[in-house]
Formats: sequence, C-alpha cells, structure tokens
Amino acid sequence: MTLILAAKYVLPIVGEPFVGGAVAIDGSVISAVGELESMRKEFPDADFEDHGDAAILPGFVNCHSHLELTAMRGALDSVEDDFRAWLLKVQELRSSMSDEDIRNAATDGAREGAAAGVTCFADIGRMGFAGLNALKTVGLRGIVCQETEFSPDNRTADDDFLKLAGKYEKLREEETNLVKMGISPHATYTVSSRLFELIAEYAIINRVPLSIHAAEAAEEISLLTTGKGFFNEVYEKFDLEWNSPHCSPVEYLERLGVLSARPLLAHCIHVSESDLDRIASNGAAIAHCPKSNAKFGHGVAPFEAILDAGIAVGIGSDSVASNNVCDLLEESRNAALFARNRDNRNRTITASEALEATTLGGARAMGLDHLIGSLEPGKQADIAVVSLDHLAQQPVNDIYAALVFSSNARDVRMTMVAGREIYNRGN
Repeated sequence: MTLILAAKYVLPIVGEPFVGGAVAIDGSVISAVGELESMRKEFPDADFEDHGDAAILPGFVNCHSHLELTAMRGALDSVEDDFRAWLLKVQELRSSMSDEDIRNAATDGAREGAAAGVTCFADIGRMGFAGLNALKTVGLRGIVCQETEFSPDNRTADDDFLKLAGKYEKLREEETNLVKMGISPHATYTVSSRLFELIAEYAIINRVPLSIHAAEAAEEISLLTTGKGFFNEVYEKFDLEWNSPHCSPVEYLERLGVLSARPLLAHCIHVSESDLDRIASNGAAIAHCPKSNAKFGHGVAPFEAILDAGIAVGIGSDSVASNNVCDLLEESRNAALFARNRDNRNRTITASEALEATTLGGARAMGLDHLIGSLEPGKQADIAVVSLDHLAQQPVNDIYAALVFSSNARDVRMTMVAGREIYNRGN
C-alpha cells in the first residue's frame, strides 16, 4: 500500500524545494516526490499523512559517532582543554563499565539520534557489538566500525591484525540489510605503520569500510612532523617502537597505502591544500565535526575548502562525551557559522550547503548515496519531518535558513528508516 507524506515544504536536496509538496512511499522505497495535488491524483487510494507546517527532508546522516560513550555525557568537560588528560580519562571510565553498561549506553545514544532525525550512523566502537546492537534495536541504518586497540608497535602488528580481523569477521555474521560492519584503525598515533598496511590491504581486497581519526589535534601534528610530544613520551615509557614519518598525517596515510582504501577521515582540521589534494585524488572522504573540534579547542576545519576540492564531506556529532548532544541540525548550523568565522576562509558557506552536507554529503562520504541522502524515486524512504511551528522559526522566508539557523533536534516530529517509522514525537 502506498503512503503519501505531505507538508508545507518538501526538500529533495537534489532539486528545489516544493511548497505544498509530498512524498509517496511504497514499502521501503520512495516512489514519487512532487506537488501534493499531482501526487493525490497519481495515487488516489494511498494512505495519507499531512504534517502541515513542517518540512519533509532526507534523514540526517551522522558521519562520525561513538555511541558506546553515551554514558560519559558531561563526565569529561573538566579536562577538555587537555587532550592528553581527556584520552586517559576516557580509557579509565570505559574500563570501569561492564559490557551491559556499554550496550545500554550505545542504545540510548541511538535512540537520541533517532529522536533528532538521524536515520544513519557511521559509528566507531572499541566494542563493535554495542553499536551494532544499538542500531539494530532502534531500527537505524549505519556502518559500525570495530576500532583497533592501542597498538603503535610494529613488532606486534601481525598478531594485532589477526585479533582485529577475527573480531570483524565474527561481527559481520550479525549484519543486516540496514547495518553493516567496518574497521576503524583509530588514529595515526595509536596504530603502527605495519598494522595500517595490513588493514588497508585487507580492506581493499574485501571491500571493508574504514574510518580513521586524522589531523585532529596539535599533539598529533607534532608527533607526525617532529616525533616529539606527549605520545612519544608514552611510547618511551612503555618501550614501544614507533618512528616519526616527519610528514602530515594525511601524507603518512597515503604513503602507507591507506588512502587507497578510500577511508572516511574524521576531523581533518590541520590539513593543507596538498593534503586535500591527496584526499580528493584517492577518493577518500571526510567527516566534519565542528562542535567537538571547538569544544576541544582543536581548531576549525576548512569546510569550504574541503567542499571546493570535490571531497565527499558529511557532518558528524562525535561522541556526546565531546559534544554533549547528538543534534545534526545544530551541527549543520555550527558548520556554517564556524566556516564563516575562520581565518583565511575562501568564501561563505550557505545554509543549503550545510544542510546538504548533513544529508546527501554524509551519504556520499559513507558510500551510501545510491540508497539514501536525497528524496528521489527508487531511493530508500529514510526521512525526517521537522516541525516549523515554533515562534523562533517564524516567519519562514528561506526554508534552508529556517532549518539550519532556527531549528534543532527538538523540532523533529517524525523519523523514518526504510519506510518504517522509528520515532514519532506525537502532538
């Protein structure tokens, strides 16, 4: 049976908005998008839902999250000006949590995302089963990447890889049509060069999605370019073997063949024009996390330069341990505002560009744009409905501006994945 969703505004993302528009859904698939009047004529027997003063748009794609850290919301705010202390505190808190604690935290995070209009997550977890279970429980789409342990020493790389591959293969048995597995070599400072090479080769041969933290913090840049700083002190303390490549993190990943696996690189704050050229030429993608970056004081990623380089870029919330909320509308607002306020910016990011990054851009970055990210016939019915009835949103002179600059997660009225309603705020 066909279902028609109608609202004052329908935003396909790939075309101009429809005022008085509708989306027709047949099972899990979008069958038509257009003006309501023509849709009612084309599908006279369809079930009908009119959301009135609202916007129907593709569900939001959260390109970088750590759902299993949801229980740490606000627990690390006192150390966020010290990245070293933050990393150590995360490990301390994680080690005190049981498997059940982590599973429940991930599920709570997934529910928060669904209530915020998120339909797809690119999630990273040390315990991949937690994110996998969370997305399946809530009914979300996504790719969950099993994260590496702390393994910067080449001498243990072969054993480290076998353990990681074993975890990944076991988790793959639990995949569904909506939820797939990937691997996350955590970062350039926690993964050995040999392990990076083994993972990249495995990923290319087996078409495994990869997600990596890259060019995020000043400490990382110092280590990669000079071999000095906090991370090197840790290696020396524990007699670990690690040699600086004396280049940028992005160049290092290219040298190791990792960029050839077309990974999703999270953050990319400290990147040069040549770094962006390397990312673009290899077909890698970027997850832009403006709020988390700002909360740490890491800096502002060159969002407009990333877009202009032709790189697939989506928006990520990161964990609520470093952001406090999973709100992709707020994240898109900050992406636009921070980009406009960045020194040496090339141009102004528009509201429509920010919203596209939150939907179709994220789908492209995850390699899922053939399925989701826009409202088009044949694509999956992953949809968010955002209410526009709050005084702070009125009047609506520009629907993109109203969504990006005047709306937030609490305005989300309904979330649908593959034609199935997974969240409804009610009236």
